Amino acid sequence: MTLSVTSPFDGGNIRVAAVQGGRVDLEIRKDNESDFYQWFYFRVTGGGGQTLELRILNAAGSAYPHGWEGYRACMSTDREDWERVDTSYEGGILTIRATPPADSIWFAYFAPYTMEMHHDLVAGAAAHPAVTYRSLGRTLDGQEMDCLRIGEGPLQIWLYARQHPGETMAEWWMEGALERLLDDSDPVARVLRRRATFHIVPNMNPDGSRRGHLRTNAVGTNLNREWHDPSPEKSPEVLCVREEMDRTGVDFAMDVHGDEAIAANFLAGFEGVPSWNEAQQQLFDGFAEALVRISPDFQTAKGYEIAAPGQANMSMSTAQLAERFGAVSMTLEMPFKDNEDLPDPLLGWSPDRSRILARDCLAAIHAILSQLEARKNGR
Repeated sequence: MTLSVTSPFDGGNIRVAAVQGGRVDLEIRKDNESDFYQWFYFRVTGGGGQTLELRILNAAGSAYPHGWEGYRACMSTDREDWERVDTSYEGGILTIRATPPADSIWFAYFAPYTMEMHHDLVAGAAAHPAVTYRSLGRTLDGQEMDCLRIGEGPLQIWLYARQHPGETMAEWWMEGALERLLDDSDPVARVLRRRATFHIVPNMNPDGSRRGHLRTNAVGTNLNREWHDPSPEKSPEVLCVREEMDRTGVDFAMDVHGDEAIAANFLAGFEGVPSWNEAQQQLFDGFAEALVRISPDFQTAKGYEIAAPGQANMSMSTAQLAERFGAVSMTLEMPFKDNEDLPDPLLGWSPDRSRILARDCLAAIHAILSQLEARKNGR
């Protein structure tokens, strides 16, 4: 077989510059109408048993070039199990070296979560009797904005993921969260469903996901810079979700992401919003402390710089929801690389660990449930 590299499939992204024996020169395509790029996902055929050198030539110009240091690409023979392979970054070129065990193999920045997988996730969850499905609107490419409501309690909890579509670990997290919430034998799930109502948007950016984007939607809009003033022309995804939030209210919110550079799981909060108050902050801190106790994969020493008072970026969802609703809101970041405090040499940070962290996040919500209820009731 002739060596071939392709990516015209759901979530795929790569361009072939040259093929010379087992060395293939590649470039990552930019998001449509945007300069952002870093996500890649492609198939190699005809390379079984050969030593391949796959060179991404434009890695230095990517959105987060510092993310390539210490990074290892993901490889799979079946698109279900993904392992890390030898990867180096030097002279602005990212080089992936592997000897595929078969003539059909896939490589990706992180284990993909395609729109077909998303549809399976939504269909499976919506079939559960505890779930009410609703489409909140449509994207610019005409895809549905899927929302799942679970529970019957007065607390309004919003979980939403993948504003940045290339951060696929966020939807693996969603899979874990839904698995636990819909486990009728799980006591944590039973209590959460009785005392709270969950509104879950597993994928905020279907168009970017299908197109193979890193950070933006169909027209190059970074959705997590639109929450102050979303529009039907640029960001209908945010507009329809925020309108539903206005209808339900928001007591607790988690925006799930992935970080290219920091090899750790961490939270970013709302410290710089104009209406910040101590009680709101104590609940955020209480959640983080509970998650540290529950999960060895979570920590609070590493993360982003905290905004100074009054200096929060109000175009971002976490700040906007804290200010708009007085919510205890946060951004969860997971690594593209690994948790360097608890590394896995074979898999790095992985879909399974993302799912497990989601389960632990629900346990941490359970740990502060009474305090959230007391705050909502004004006690």
